[in-house]
Amino acid sequence: MKFISLNSRGGNYLVVAENVAWLRSAENGQTQVGMVGSTPLLVAGTIEEVSASILAQANASGRRAGDGPPVTA
Repeated sequence: MKFISLNSRGGNYLVVAENVAWLRSAENGQTQVGMVGSTPLLVAGTIEEVSASILAQANASGRRAGDGPPVTA
């Protein structure tokens, strides 16, 4: 299980990377992040910025055996 950090204007989130289901543009340069089994999170940044951050964190070194293949776009 790999936790990633998502920044928000109201506070920051740590979420399981595998639980991110979708991204959607929101108002004021923010993005909604759909989570498996939960309501969407509103985070700071455009879709491109948020997706790049998610991929970079999910593919970061320090992966453990059994974590599965690296996430790709």
